[in-house]
Amino acid sequence: MFFKKEEINNNNFLTKVCALLIHAAKIDENYTDTEEEIIKKTLNGLGIEDENISKTIKEAKIIEENSNQILDFTREVKGLSEQDKIKIVEALWSIIYSNKDADLYETNLMRRLAGLLYIDNKTMGDIKERVRKKNSE
Repeated sequence: MFFKKEEINNNNFLTKVCALLIHAAKIDENYTDTEEEIIKKTLNGLGIEDENISKTIKEAKIIEENSNQILDFTREVKGLSEQDKIKIVEALWSIIYSNKDADLYETNLMRRLAGLLYIDNKTMGDIKERVRKKNSE
């Protein structure tokens, strides 16, 4: 668990983070069970208890479907520590590389997120390569 207790208790915060993860999973128009498992594991790591994960995912899917821009999701993440943002970016890359490949839409999303979350290109590239190698093994 890597978030402060008050952030974990803020359901809106966690739902927006989940919506960002779902958005990454759906951007290639192929939302898979593997991607949902990565999302569940990430939410569990954020401190959401197992019995609340399905509810959070359900709420996040509604938010994601009704939003037309990623700014809605990134506002919550932008103020986190660098370490916490990196963990979320790792989860995003894990979702993208769960099918062993990143398409143009997925890489474009991550480029935009790097700017919105103030993550430098080298850090983003290092995370991408680490996750890509891990998922290709």
